[in-house]
Amino acid sequence: MSIRIGEISYTNILPMFYYVDRDKLREMGCEFIPAIPSELNAGMSKGKIDVGGISSFSYGEHIHEYELLPDLSVSSPKAVGSIFLFSKVPIDELDGKRIALTSSSATSVNLLKIILGSFYQQNVHYTTEAPDYEQMMAHFDAALLIGDDAILAKRNGDKHHYVYDLGEIWSTETGYPMTYAVFAVRKDAARKHHNELKEVMNEFHKSKYRTQLNQYEEMIESIQQSYQGDADFWRNYFAGLNNDLTKTHIEGLLHYFDLAYKQGLLKEPVQDIVIWNPETMSESMSLGGSE
Repeated sequence: MSIRIGEISYTNILPMFYYVDRDKLREMGCEFIPAIPSELNAGMSKGKIDVGGISSFSYGEHIHEYELLPDLSVSSPKAVGSIFLFSKVPIDELDGKRIALTSSSATSVNLLKIILGSFYQQNVHYTTEAPDYEQMMAHFDAALLIGDDAILAKRNGDKHHYVYDLGEIWSTETGYPMTYAVFAVRKDAARKHHNELKEVMNEFHKSKYRTQLNQYEEMIESIQQSYQGDADFWRNYFAGLNNDLTKTHIEGLLHYFDLAYKQGLLKEPVQDIVIWNPETMSESMSLGGSE
């Protein structure tokens, strides 16, 4: 076996996987491991997964162990459409309230803590719960859901009084895109399986560009079979996402890590981000460091 590939089981990361030649990679000894973000984060940290799309926050926790594959992410320039805070009161009236957090992700959970703590100065009580909208809202003042859970809750429920898109708030407050997931590789795996990793990365890029070329149409047809929703909904959803990792994305990530450190969510500051380069092995992108 060569490389163990973690695959988040959410539609927002599907463009990087939809056209991957799985047979070719399996013939090279690669293995695909589907998981929700929190499971994938844990698998990477324990060395059970070598490469995959992980929560950006998890990368910040393991900057000494991981590098990032270039030009791959799950980001949004503004509203993301799949990370929502559902609340019974306005967001600036949550002080002292109880919020149920999804157990599925680290980036979005800590993004909410940054938003409420740094932008709105709200002191709230958090409890991690299974991502069940009905149960969360029955017992708490607000609930954070992400991914397909959030999409279905917003589409099917009209019981919530206030709904906030965390990507939209982040963009408004900082001017940066928000990067929720990055494609990370363990440094030891990158050194041991250099050629195989290059093929895996090329497959991710190929799939990303092919979905963009056909405007996500084939992929959307496949998604509708599992999650329904009309084609226009999914076209608008993917139009609001971005899968690049540009200098601006890196700047936004460093700002996110800086605020997370100031909020006590990260144990140490993140001063730079290391991008794996198949030719020179890696390169550091500090862009002035965290703000």
